[in-house]
Amino acid sequence: MKHYLTYPSALLLGFALLASPKADAQQFSKRKQYNSVGVSLNAMNYFGDLAPKLSFASLRAGATRPNIGLSITRRFYPRISGRFALAYGRISGDDSKSGNSSDPDRQFRYNRNMNFRNDIFEASGVVIVDLIENRNNYLKRPDFVPYVFAGLAVFHHNPQGEVKAAGDGGDPGSLGVGTFIELQPLGTEGQRASGGKGIYSKTQISIPFGGGVRYRINRNFDASLEIGFRKTFTDYLDDVGGRYTTPDNLSTDAARYFGGYNQSGTSGGGITRSFDGPFVGFKNPAGGLRGEAANKTDWYIVTGVSLNYILTPRIKNPKFR
Repeated sequence: MKHYLTYPSALLLGFALLASPKADAQQFSKRKQYNSVGVSLNAMNYFGDLAPKLSFASLRAGATRPNIGLSITRRFYPRISGRFALAYGRISGDDSKSGNSSDPDRQFRYNRNMNFRNDIFEASGVVIVDLIENRNNYLKRPDFVPYVFAGLAVFHHNPQGEVKAAGDGGDPGSLGVGTFIELQPLGTEGQRASGGKGIYSKTQISIPFGGGVRYRINRNFDASLEIGFRKTFTDYLDDVGGRYTTPDNLSTDAARYFGGYNQSGTSGGGITRSFDGPFVGFKNPAGGLRGEAANKTDWYIVTGVSLNYILTPRIKNPKFR
């Protein structure tokens, strides 16, 4: 599964080449090509270090957040279209809700007690391959068409953490309970102490891929139901990816709070909960894992519906001399 998810663009490119030989290009003239514009309303989910479990399917329904997008699509061949889209949405995670002190697979997350939210702005370009071809114009398109897609996206993200009351996440000190603080500038894993080395960029690329079904409503409108996965190349959508650092490498109250130390700077994870069993007196020693060693990249998933309006093509009449 790992190799399949890593190379979706290459697979789809192969499908596209097989689906659009030269004969298709000759039979599908420019007069049959058309554009459409669309708007989508989606749900966003996240998979990473703050997910309930390591399983890729481990998503917490309560962490689902909204996403909205605008797109323009160009139909080039009987099966092949290209789509450019802009989207904005949010992902979130909270160890206090996804962790479980009585579940061996989730105790670490419950103990770690991290939380985040992340607003994501995305620009993407994908190739869409219809599984049912249409060699006619848009007026004779099929009523129901399943499709797959893959491409490339650029996104900007900005993880933030919520300051919680002492009983929910450590001593907030001078920080205002209930406020959200940007995490990347803090260097919560000691990045600032090394001269800024290792601080992740807020602008990243991802590989979007997935599939959906498209339904013809009438002459000009189509509706689609789609699920799209985003394989990123960062482990810091949630600001968690490496190891705990020493208090000396966390220069501010906010960095210590979200980096896993209380305001006095002593090792203790900023956790004041009472635990039963082996986790009583839990500590976060410097060098200890803060993120999951087996999970090196974060993902986000976009699922939703879209409404597309086909722009009626202009038909040029031949000139007579």
